[in-house]
Amino acid sequence: MIADQRTRAAIEEHWRASEAGELATEHALYAEDAILDYPQSGERFRSRTTIAAQRGANPADRHFTVLRISGSDDLWVSECVITYDGAPTYSVSIMEFTDGRVAHETQYFAAPFPAPQSRAGFAERIPA
Repeated sequence: MIADQRTRAAIEEHWRASEAGELATEHALYAEDAILDYPQSGERFRSRTTIAAQRGANPADRHFTVLRISGSDDLWVSECVITYDGAPTYSVSIMEFTDGRVAHETQYFAAPFPAPQSRAGFAERIPA
């Protein structure tokens, strides 16, 4: 239980630092030899240094809103809205931990889309 509380706090700090643009703090969560995968673009980044460099080189004005963090032990999931230059993108981050650090992260990204009218009678709006 205490280990899970520490991991959750470290993930929360990661997202807080991401929002604040604090690259060193944002990437302190990663193991030196961490891997980051973006399946939708087919990209894999190896090492904490490379992960931080590619994020630091992103020219977009980025903002992070965490919707939910869930997990335990060595597997954690963050659901976020990442806004790039004013355009929101939904993101799911799956973090696999080894020895208290992220060894492998996979991030999925999806643009918002309008709900089809055919489902209007069945759905309710997700609270903001």
